[in-house]
Parts: sequence; structure tokens; C-alpha cells
Amino acid sequence: MRLLAIETSCDDTGVALMDRGRVVAQALSSQVDVHALFGGVVPELAARKHLEALYPLTVKVLEEGGVTLASLDCIGVTVKPGLVPSLLVGLSFAKALAFGKGLPLVGVDHLEAHVFSIFLERRVGFPFVALVVSGGHTSLFLVKDYGDMALVGQTRDDAAGEAFDKVAKLLNLGYPGGPIIDRMAREGDPNAINFPRPMLGKGWDFSFSGLKTAVVQYVREHGDKLKDSWHLADVVASFQQAVVDVLVEKTVDAARRLDVSRIVVAGGVAANSALRKTMEARAGEEGMEVHFPPLVLCMDNAAMVAFVAAYRFAWGEQHSLDLDVSSRATYPRVKL
Repeated sequence: MRLLAIETSCDDTGVALMDRGRVVAQALSSQVDVHALFGGVVPELAARKHLEALYPLTVKVLEEGGVTLASLDCIGVTVKPGLVPSLLVGLSFAKALAFGKGLPLVGVDHLEAHVFSIFLERRVGFPFVALVVSGGHTSLFLVKDYGDMALVGQTRDDAAGEAFDKVAKLLNLGYPGGPIIDRMAREGDPNAINFPRPMLGKGWDFSFSGLKTAVVQYVREHGDKLKDSWHLADVVASFQQAVVDVLVEKTVDAARRLDVSRIVVAGGVAANSALRKTMEARAGEEGMEVHFPPLVLCMDNAAMVAFVAAYRFAWGEQHSLDLDVSSRATYPRVKL
């Protein structure tokens, strides 16, 4: 099987070529500089940048892979969940390629792609609990097999990565907030400020808006102290630790109660050093395995889309040119 995959769910444009189960070429275009001016992703601008990047990236990937469109067996593309303008650009481009060359089209769920991104490096035994945590998503899944995912819990408001971005914007640290806070937190005391751990011990859903509000309130009351770099580092370290504690404890608790000994953490926030360190320590205490994709696969990319599209196409799954996008995705819910 030779498959071309396209990823445009948010602000990263990705194209990848998979040949016989191996990613042989891929390219990614970031829009960080564009959206940094606004402190967050502007959907209309993201869509325009995808439109500009897709054709040259596709040409580059095909040339690096030494193949032509005519030699492909399938086109895979992200169709949900994500920003609708961005998804529409990617799907329209994929439809044009599929129609022009008479190729099958396979729509892919973005979160499913993140869950299985680890499989591009190594296989993880089933079942496992997967935490997908990024700027737009914070979700827990019970994964029993390829394509067999049930929702355990999800955020009720802000995603964890979104909370990082908003706190970084509040503190005038820059964008994207996650990597900046991760770096600054290494110089601070994570126990300096006792920020709340929202919904800890109250099921497996998440909520980070209250934590964000707590940081806002702290800044209002102690803003003069933030002029000192050491105190600012304490603030971001304490905020980050509160987010990490919630993510880790809920994930480990879910795995324990579901009698699962393997954990996969994926998505952009999976690159966070404190999350990796804390999750590995807690999983070790519980006798559980924990798996993180390499940093390059934590971010949105087309290689993970190619992996999911490949096994779904191998099952005989394909979609018509009437396929549409969706900002949301629904999953069966785990019942206890």
C-alpha cells in the first residue's frame, strides 16, 4: 500500500507519504509566527496558510519519496475534530487529488491519529489508557484495539494546552505558552503557590478554567511581585504543576480502576517535561507502563494520519466525495 496523508486540523500543515507501512517522506509547515501576533490561533488566517502550503508540501513529499500521484493507492485526510475552516482546506485538497486520479479517500479522526502516533515508533500492547492532551483537546480513552476507542473523560471547558496559552498571554510571556512555561518552570518552585487542582478526585472529566481564574486572581493581588523574575518563575512552575498533577492523577486512577497496566500520553502537551517526569514516576509506583511518542510526533503531523488511514483502508474503509468535516467527534463512553 502506498498512501498520501494530509493534516490540517488546526494551524500546522502536514503531508506524509507511507509506503508498505513505513513513512518514507513527510513535511510540516508551522504557523506559529503568524498567530503569535494575536496570542492564539485565528481560524481564518490558519485556513489561508494551509491553502498556501499544501501544494508545495505535497510536491516536496512526492519528490522525496520518488513517487507520483498516479502510483498512490489511497489519500488519507483529517476530517474531525478541529477548526472547520482549516479542516475544509485539507479535505478539499484531498478530494481534488482523489477525484483527479480516481483514488480512494479515507477520512481520519485527529484524536485517533494522536492515540496511535506512538505506533510509528513502537507497538504498545492492548488494552491501554490514552491521554490526548493539546491546545484544543484533553481527553482520556480506553483503547482495546486498532480503531476501538471509548471515551473515559474529557475537559468540560479549557483544554490543558489552552490553559497554558492563556496563562502565558496573561503574564506577557509569548506564544505558544506551553514550551515557554515549561522552560521557565525549571527555574521556579512548583510548590511556591498552592493553586487549585480542579476536579481532582471527582471522576475522570477535566476542567481548567477555574485554575486559569486562580492565576488571574493571584496576578491581581500580587502583580507587583511579578517584576522579579524568580517570583514569575515560581508562579508558572506552580501553575504547571497544578495542571500536571490533575492530568497524571486522573489518568493513573482511570487505568487502575479499569484494570489496565499500560498508559499512552499523546498530543502537544505530551512534550512537557514535567508531565513526562511526573507521569513516569506515578506509573512506576503503580507498576504500570507509560509510553510517550518522540517529541516530533507529539505535535500535529501527517505521519500519524497516514498510520490510521492505512489500517482503515486495509479494512476496506473508504469515503465518498460527499465526505464532510466536523469541529467535534463523538465516541462511545466507558460505563462503570
